[in-house]
This record gives sequence, structure tokens and C-alpha cells, in this order.
Amino acid sequence: MQWAVGRRWVWAALLLAAVAVLAQVVWLWLGTQSFVFQHEEIAQLARQYAGLDHELAFSRLIVELRRLHPGHVLPDEELQWVFVNAGGWMGAMCLLHASLSEYVLLFGTALGSGGHSGETVVHGPGEATAVEWGPNTWMVEYGRGVIPSTLAFALADTIFSTQDFLTLFYTLRAYARGLRLELTTYLFGQDP
Repeated sequence: MQWAVGRRWVWAALLLAAVAVLAQVVWLWLGTQSFVFQHEEIAQLARQYAGLDHELAFSRLIVELRRLHPGHVLPDEELQWVFVNAGGWMGAMCLLHASLSEYVLLFGTALGSGGHSGETVVHGPGEATAVEWGPNTWMVEYGRGVIPSTLAFALADTIFSTQDFLTLFYTLRAYARGLRLELTTYLFGQDP
């Protein structure tokens, strides 16, 4: 019996060590990663088209991103607006670019929404973090990091709360299309 308990500790220690090594490898990989997009570039384009009707602004932004980054923005026939439920807030998104280390999407809500921000920070007693968007809020969102690790937050409400499995399918399909486009561009250096 003592041997079985000892073996469990050994397996737990090995698992913990493997996770620590994997985390370090991912951290080092991200440090050497060359990204397709730059924060400043996305922010500048968002400012350039701010104030326009959101549909016109988004269409111009997509054209400009395709011009600047051929082979890295999904083609029109693969762009799809998908409902998003995450952290208690609701909206719609259209994924433009996705890889293992960055994404660009359009996000908005016609009705307004609010909820948890998804940031993983430690709050003191009486502190909290939340987001709130008013009606007709539309934005460009750019993220970097280990993107698959964000899927738990992005999909938890869809799986466990709304149980909208069609939206889950559409979301995962959009991400898979983005990954496929990046792989094709990486391997062949062109649009598929």
C-alpha cells in the first residue's frame, strides 16, 4: 500500500515537471516568435476608420489588412459572424486571422453587454475587474500569446451555460480555417 501511494507522488511529480518544462518551452518559443501583425499597426488602422459606419469601416479594414499581409487574412467566403458568450458578456465576432500565437477579429454588440474581462490578475478584498460595452459598440481585437490556451475562457459559457453547440462548431471551424490558412501560407508562401 505504501508503494502505491509513493508511486502516485512520483507520477504527480513527473507530471508537474513535464508541465513546467512545456511551459518554459512555450515561453521561449513565444520570445523568438515573429508575429505577422504589430499592435501599433492594428491600432492605427482602427483609428483611421473610427467614426465610419461599422460595416464600411470593417470592409475597408479587411481590404487594407489583406493588402498589407497577403495570405494571412481569411477570404470573404470564409468570413462569418459568430455569436460570442464569454465571461458573462455577449456579442458577435468575425475572425480575420488566427494562428497558434496571434489573432485578429472584429467584435461588436448592437445591444450592449458586460461581464468578466478574462484577465487573470489577483484582486485584493473588494476589488474586481469587469468590462461593459454600450449599444452599437464595434471594435477590432488583436491578441498575442498561446492562443489555444484562451479557448477555455472563450468557449466556457457557450459549452456550460448557453449550450449553443452550433455556435461552438462555428467558432472552432473559424479557428481551424485560420490555422489552415496560416499553415498553407507557411508551407507554400501564398494564398490557398
